[in-house]
Amino acid sequence: MNLSRRDALKLGTLSAAATMLPSAFAQTQDQAQKLAPTAFQPLPLGEIKPTGWLRRQLQVQADGMGGHLDEFWPDLSNNSGWLGGTGESWERGPYFLDGLYPLAVLLDDPKLKAKANRWVEWTLTHQQPNGMIGPASNNDWWPRMVMVKVLIQHYEATGDKRVPELLTKYFHHQLAELPTRPLQSWGLYRWQDAAYGVQWLYDQTHDPELPKLAALLQKQGFDWETEFRHFPFEQATDKTILGPQGFDSPLPDRAMQAHGVNNGMALKTAAVQYRSNGKPEEHANFTYQLATLDKYHGLPNGMFSCDEHLAGPNPVQGTELCTVVDTMFSLEVALATFGDAAIADRIEKIAYNALPGTFTDDMWAHQYDQQPNQVQCSLNSKPWSTNGPESNLYGLEPHFGCCTANFHQGWPKFAASLAMRTPDDGLAITLYAPCEIKTKVRDTPVHITVETEYPFRDTVRITINTDKPVQFPLHLRGPAWTDAATATIAGQSTPLKPAAFTPITSEWKSGDTITLKLPMQPRATRWFHNSLAIERGPLLFSLDPGQSWMKLRDRKPTADWQVFPTGPWNYALAADESTIPKLKVEEKPIGDHPFATATPAVTISVQAHQIDRWRSTDGVANPLPESPLAGKDLASARPQETITLVPYAGAKLRISAFPQIRT
Repeated sequence: MNLSRRDALKLGTLSAAATMLPSAFAQTQDQAQKLAPTAFQPLPLGEIKPTGWLRRQLQVQADGMGGHLDEFWPDLSNNSGWLGGTGESWERGPYFLDGLYPLAVLLDDPKLKAKANRWVEWTLTHQQPNGMIGPASNNDWWPRMVMVKVLIQHYEATGDKRVPELLTKYFHHQLAELPTRPLQSWGLYRWQDAAYGVQWLYDQTHDPELPKLAALLQKQGFDWETEFRHFPFEQATDKTILGPQGFDSPLPDRAMQAHGVNNGMALKTAAVQYRSNGKPEEHANFTYQLATLDKYHGLPNGMFSCDEHLAGPNPVQGTELCTVVDTMFSLEVALATFGDAAIADRIEKIAYNALPGTFTDDMWAHQYDQQPNQVQCSLNSKPWSTNGPESNLYGLEPHFGCCTANFHQGWPKFAASLAMRTPDDGLAITLYAPCEIKTKVRDTPVHITVETEYPFRDTVRITINTDKPVQFPLHLRGPAWTDAATATIAGQSTPLKPAAFTPITSEWKSGDTITLKLPMQPRATRWFHNSLAIERGPLLFSLDPGQSWMKLRDRKPTADWQVFPTGPWNYALAADESTIPKLKVEEKPIGDHPFATATPAVTISVQAHQIDRWRSTDGVANPLPESPLAGKDLASARPQETITLVPYAGAKLRISAFPQIRT
């Protein structure tokens, strides 16, 4: 990420003395012996399999860098410390495996499984006598937090009994070590990821030492709750937060607290604390934390800006890819914990916009930072809060290689979160995408198929097959963006409450079908400088000005690319909240690459005016003029014309937040 983090890769240590505020939820000994139940229970890895366009998308990842990175990238070579070698021994092996493992299981791909299992086996068979896991050359707690998540997925997919045995020894070692070797640096700010793993193991073993460890991790870790109750980052940050030595010094506390990935990971803090203390207000704490990031740094694509520190609401600011995938995982944990349909809406918005929007269609190159208003990808120092000039290039490891190792978890973990168990012995279809679910409900094998072209279309068809009739509730989500969602069974329609899960209870028999209609009208949302964005369902729509790709360097078998516009981008929309729902929508076939630039699955046409006064400086769009346009900005408007908007992820150059001309 920057030089101090590069130092961490070499030395495995960073100074991180932070003033810890006392936790508002200190545990008593009695409280430490139980965990609060979650609203939903994720299904074991492998019980949900992607189908349709989602399977094609996962296959694109497997055929791209996600399935081949270890074959040519030195940090994942046979010399990795996580394979017993003397090479990179910090976070990159665990990061890569955290996405490779679920990808292999979801695709049931023997080659990918063999790759993933090789790494897992090394960790399982090389535990040190004292219980420590991982390379002996690096004792940082942080990368082991990631490897624990990998081992959890391995256990859920295989039932390998070595996993709880190894984790028990490791966590007992950590409990003994933390008083004299406490959390520091990245681990100090990511303690909640460690506590998540500890709580998972407690659910399996009920080891009374584990709640003590979770409490100690929270006590030593950064107090994110207090941070957000007294939020210090209401403005965009800049390099001054890094201290007098800038990138040549270890990251000071203030920079760590404003760090985008740290904040994305911190979104699971309230969920972890809820399991420890059972306090309902933790749900409100989660909501407040996300709302605070939205208020001061929110962007139209569902993310908050962080390039790589919190950077304000201007849509030319970027978001680091690591933040995208780690925010998604935190939200998936929060969804399971609180059962809040609004969290599912946010997961879909990120998954269907920001996640694919930072890759080339074939997933052989990615950006470090993506921008909602991205008019050029080139070697420019602007507009980043703290990053360097390669930040929005498409390539192998632009700016820094953490995202190269970490991006893999996004799609697989999303696919594994499409359905969850509910406390009433039922199931919830939590996220909408094509899949099949094979599980047991009330001791009866159930096979559910979800056929859909959502988010590009508004219909979801759910078919239930069972060995014998079985009664259970099926919870279906009404998205917040429509108040007309319905579920139809045998000709009878049931309305789905917006931003909520509606239970439908029946004695289900093989062949029973539910048809969901989720009406999608274009709608307007307001952003920086009162700008307009156009959304339809969970998709954000953008103007693609055309793209000219220029190879900067070969990085066999991929390359680093600059991208330049071939047409104008500086448009203001002649539309508003009353006219946008009536815009022309054209649905088209979904190709082998679902979010492809050349074959958008849906387009929206809108009237607009090119604005001569809105231009770029050094490859970056100038700040949006305040809407509605007035004065010289309005006077510079050219005659009205029709422009076509495409899904955000298909526009590798794009305008997503537009000035408005009053209609």
